[in-house]
Amino acid sequence: MQDEVLRKEQEFHDRWAAAIDIEGIRVKDYFEACTAPENRFILRRLGDVSGQYLLDLGCGAGENSVYFATRGAHCVAADYSPGMVEVALKLARSNGVEVEGKVVNAMAIDFPDNTFDIVYASNLLHHIPDPKVAIQEAYRVLKPGGTLCFWDPLKHNPIINIYRKIATEVRTEDETPLDIAIVHHVKSLFSKTSYDTFWIASLWIFLQFYLIERVNPNQERYWKKIILEQQRLKPEYLFLEKLDIWVKKIPYLKRFAWNLAVVAQK
Repeated sequence: MQDEVLRKEQEFHDRWAAAIDIEGIRVKDYFEACTAPENRFILRRLGDVSGQYLLDLGCGAGENSVYFATRGAHCVAADYSPGMVEVALKLARSNGVEVEGKVVNAMAIDFPDNTFDIVYASNLLHHIPDPKVAIQEAYRVLKPGGTLCFWDPLKHNPIINIYRKIATEVRTEDETPLDIAIVHHVKSLFSKTSYDTFWIASLWIFLQFYLIERVNPNQERYWKKIILEQQRLKPEYLFLEKLDIWVKKIPYLKRFAWNLAVVAQK
């Protein structure tokens, strides 16, 4: 069963990779745009990555590997999709940096114990049949004192779940957004864990795309659009982000965010 899920995920992402135009990827925006709060949270806690050996697990088009490489990290762009690994290497070349590419199963990472200073994973775990196994594998390949950083969607918000039922062409049928209880599993393995959730009131932007701007969710990936159009969305987003800060002061409501970001030290 797991092999079948992984095969379908690989085929989906290979098809997506074949359609990616790397000239349209603005790497810096994926980490520094106002509409990238998950990565801004991670960057504040990572600090200087220069000289660090970093595994970009589930690298996708390589935005993460390239960004960290520009900041001096030695990066391995790893994905179960060979097509995505190739796109990541092309993106690195177009940005004048070097990264290593490797096809990797996140539930059986083909590296020895205690190899990496940092394991970074964005939007990966909800594609994995058993996210806990992937987290344990990340722990295994990290050096003592190394850092795991990941962000992924949560399953609890009814509005985003409606979007998921509509946007069937840009999602895979087996992907499973995380339960916020995954944080407890991380804490059971790592010596120090910090986390936050993002996009509650700010999910209005998704409703705006669908109800007002009539953006077809099966033709445009909303989670890409918020990065591509961050300058246009900035005033609105920053206002909604302030509302989110207040909403999240009610602990139970944190789970109703769209995304979770975690930084954990081994």
